[in-house]
Amino acid sequence: MKILYAMILFLSLCWQPAPCGATEIYAARTGMSCEACHVDPGGGGELTQAGRDFEKTLAGSAAPRIGLPGKLLRFAAGYLHLLTAILWFGTILYVHLVLKPAYAAGGLPRGEVRVGIVSMAVMGVTGVILTYYRVDSVEMLLHTRFGLLLLAKISLYLVMVSSAMFVVLVIGPKLKAKRREPATLAASGDLTLDELGSCDGKEGRPAYFAYDGKLYDATASRLWKNGVHMGRHNAGEDMTEALKLAPHGAEKVALLREVGALAGEVGRKAPLHERVFFFMAFMNLSIVFLIVLILALWRWA
Repeated sequence: MKILYAMILFLSLCWQPAPCGATEIYAARTGMSCEACHVDPGGGGELTQAGRDFEKTLAGSAAPRIGLPGKLLRFAAGYLHLLTAILWFGTILYVHLVLKPAYAAGGLPRGEVRVGIVSMAVMGVTGVILTYYRVDSVEMLLHTRFGLLLLAKISLYLVMVSSAMFVVLVIGPKLKAKRREPATLAASGDLTLDELGSCDGKEGRPAYFAYDGKLYDATASRLWKNGVHMGRHNAGEDMTEALKLAPHGAEKVALLREVGALAGEVGRKAPLHERVFFFMAFMNLSIVFLIVLILALWRWA
């Protein structure tokens, strides 16, 4: 609900922004580019001499100047906005490019979910503050390069928030549901990946995981309490890729009891909710690159 309120507030302030100082509207009126008044060619920040002279002409105009409290608030919001974006985007890149989306296909890790939800809320609130101080009219939002790029960025942000909420509230429970279904080892001692998902070490179920095509029993290991290893690796999954990032090698796995093999699933078609999860995962990864592209267009194009 907090995220929903932040989204509503964000959109309402985007369409009813407060007036501020010199913006792209002034550049359009004078026929000068941003670099004529700002040291940064993208606008904002330190003024050139021409910019300071132009600022003096606004002293008696209706456009209010931002006081020190407003500047401090804007700076704090901008800093937090950027820092949160780094954490959020960094998490997405790490999960998608290093761990791979299959890492979360058996259930969304709590740590990543917390980072995502907090990041979305902070990005929304700080985005509202920054928009309030930067956008002074609907005209600027709809008819300037900065405004159109801002609208594109807002739209992408809302797509990411909507898809994230759908994954957490709808897809996530379905990904975890298979863990509650009991699974037994076949006569050959094999389990499919879906069957392995129910051996998660919770509610009295055994804690199995796969590595390099073999199944290992970590139920009695103190390092796999309740089926969780080091607070992030869950039993019931294939740990082959995850072990590549571990501080130890396969020798630690060899200390556990081998109970069978991971059975192949030739021709298996992933269920709809799992396919939707992978689609949204890669969609959000693409959106990250699009948002970074927008930032590059703002600053350097």
